[in-house]
This record gives sequence, C-alpha cells and structure tokens, in this order.
Amino acid sequence: MNTADLGLPVAVPSTALFTDQYELTMLQAALRSGTGDRRSVFEVFTRRLPEGRRYGVVGGTGRVLDAVENFRFDETILGFLRERGILDEPTLEWLADYRFRGDIWGYPEGEVYFPGSPVMRVEGTFAEAVLLETVILSILNHDSAVAAAASRMSVAAGDRPLMEMGARRTHELSAVAASRAAYVGGFHTTSDLAAGFRYNIPTVGTSAHAFTLLHDTERDAFTAQVETLGSGTTLLVDTFDVTEAVRTAVEVAGPGLGAVRIDSGDLLLIAHRVRHQLDELGAGKTRIVVTSDLDEYAIASLAAAPVDAYGVGTQVVTGSGHPTCSMVYKLVARADGEEPGTPLRPVAKKSMGAKTSHGGRKWAARRVDEDGVAVAEVIGTGPVPAELADRQLLVPLVSAGKVVAREPLDAARDRHIAARDRLPLSATQLSRGEPVLPTEYV
Repeated sequence: MNTADLGLPVAVPSTALFTDQYELTMLQAALRSGTGDRRSVFEVFTRRLPEGRRYGVVGGTGRVLDAVENFRFDETILGFLRERGILDEPTLEWLADYRFRGDIWGYPEGEVYFPGSPVMRVEGTFAEAVLLETVILSILNHDSAVAAAASRMSVAAGDRPLMEMGARRTHELSAVAASRAAYVGGFHTTSDLAAGFRYNIPTVGTSAHAFTLLHDTERDAFTAQVETLGSGTTLLVDTFDVTEAVRTAVEVAGPGLGAVRIDSGDLLLIAHRVRHQLDELGAGKTRIVVTSDLDEYAIASLAAAPVDAYGVGTQVVTGSGHPTCSMVYKLVARADGEEPGTPLRPVAKKSMGAKTSHGGRKWAARRVDEDGVAVAEVIGTGPVPAELADRQLLVPLVSAGKVVAREPLDAARDRHIAARDRLPLSATQLSRGEPVLPTEYV
C-alpha cells in the first residue's frame, strides 16, 4: 500500500531519467530506420541464482508499476536532453508524447523464481519497451535481492518477529525500498518512518546507547524512558554492565517491563543469562530482543536461545552479501514488420560461455507432486500442456498501458510465505546447493 492508497497527497516525480543513455540512442536509431514500431517482446530473467541461494524471491513489482506509470518526459527533462545534444528534435518530439501503451505480464510479487524464470514480460513496440529496461532492472534486482535475504532470515527466525533497522546502512532512498522488500520477504516491522509512511509498514523504535550516555546514570536514562513511553518499552541493557542494567531495568519499570535489548557480545550466552535473571526478578514475561549485525546464519545459531525477536540492519538491506540478482532484460521475440498482426519471430543472442538466451515469448508453470509440493519450474514457448494450464505463474500487470494489478503489500507478503511453504523442505535449509527446483524447457 502506498500513500495514494491511504488517501494522502504525494508528489510523484518522473522516472524517465532512471535509464541509461544507450536506451535513448537505440530509440533514435530505431525511429530513424523505421523499426521502432515493430512489435517486440522483452523478458526479465536471471541465468543463475546468487551463490548459496536455492530460490529467488520476486520483489519490487509494485514499484515497477509505479515507475512505468510515471515514465514521462516533461519539458524540463526534454530540455536537459536537448541541451546535452543527446537526441535529435524528431526523437524529442516523439518522447514528449511518450506513454507506455503496451502490456506487461509477470510473476506476482512475493512469488519465488529460479534460473530462466521469465519474471517479467514486456510487450509493445520496440521504441516504447526498450526505454523501460534500466528502471525495471534496477528495481527488480535490488528489491528481489533484499527480499531473498529477508526470506532466508525469516526461515531462520521461525515464529520469532524480525525488525528491519538498516536505514542508516544504505542510501536513504534505497533504505525505503529495502524496508518494503524486507517486509515482502517476511519481516514484520521497520524502523524507517519513510517506509512506514509510504507503504503502511508497521514501525518500531525506542532508544540507542546515546540516550543512556546522555544521562548521569543508567537508572536516570531508564527512568526517563519508562516515564515517557511506559513500562512496556524496550530498554537497551548493554551500554555498561548487562547484569546490573537488567536489575536496574526491572527495578525502574517493574515486572511488567516490555523487553530488554542486547546489541553486543556473545548473544547466545548473554541471552541465556538475561533470561535466567529476568525470571528470578519476577519479570518472566519480559521479552529479549537481540540486534548486533545479524544475518541468517547468526539468526539460525540463536534458534535454541531464549530470544523473542531480532533486529536486522546491514545484512538485510544489502542482500546479505548479494546486493543484486543479476537479472537481465532481453529481446526474445519481434515482428518482421510494422503491420498489426504480423507474427512474432523468436530471437536470441548466440554467444560462447554462460550468456546464452532462449528465444520466444514464454509461459511458465510450476509442476507439483501429489502432495502439492513443487518439483519443477517448467518454461515453454508453445502451447501450455493441459496438466499445467492451471499452474501458470505469469499474471497480467499492465494492459494496454493501464496498471491492472495493484494490491496491498500484505498480499505480496502472504503470497511469498505460501509459495515458500510449497517448496521442498530443502529450500528452508541454509546449506549451499543447487536451485531447489530444476528448470525444464519444453
């Protein structure tokens, strides 16, 4: 959900310059040669998953729809292009009226994907579709990387809540997108108020070490926080001595203290000690929250610890070591002429090594076994086999230039959890291995 869904005013800038210059030079040459109006099909896919990943997560679809809708060349942008001498006047005049009027199909946000999966398919004239390459890839590559990392952390955390708190570890605008993608991947809250405002994600936040150090004593800091926020607040207990801080926290807030946060040290050992101490002090319902540069492996190592929630920063907003999914945007089919109804011809790059592509406008479906567990990602260009007809993955996102698939962010989050649950059990293991589903071309 964005601010428009909430009935709030929001200024939406043009996304037209979120592109590489070569998109525009190709546009100009295609218009001049008369091939710009040829019906074309571009597909977004990745040839491989990042090292150690066994499934991917589609993130950012909703942001792509917003970006396509706001891909407009106003006078200021046209003036910039004219001043730089990037384009000639006929091309600038063509851009002045630019609107994407084609169709976009794609895996719905939150769905899982595998090597070769046609995550998004863009259909229109070459001229209108080629311009969208960079903005689509920049969104999908970033958001899908974060969503995949978040999903792995969500698996490791089990039923324990995850808080995204990485805004200070990345670009301010990337932080908002990362919060959104982390929520799709299974996180529960964010500390980033811009993400909460824009996407209606639940927000959290209490205090940092600076607040404790501001006061003359730790007791003074805890007292000020409890008097302001109530006994249900979370007190940070590792500024000085953890044992003394926990004792002081319960004395100040009482046995109804909401939670204590541990941000350093041997989290497994300290969590056990703090849990024992809280219970002895009569604060048996006080929760323990841990932070401290966690990733999915650190979270998994705390599975047996008496931890109630995790706060994750750097690792989730940077994709936990994989900040991109290496998705590409390739022309896979095009008409031989400009006349409406001209048949599409498959096209594909032929090269040595790993950068080969499969031509043709593709469909995708997921084969399942008798228990409903996925066993293969099936991709084809011909008729869809009858047994896969109701298992197709691509859905319409834009029809004749109009967005047709907006949905609340919770729908994408719920979809991801459901899709992940239908994968083989090995998908939830953090061990390295091949993609959990094979890709079959038919």
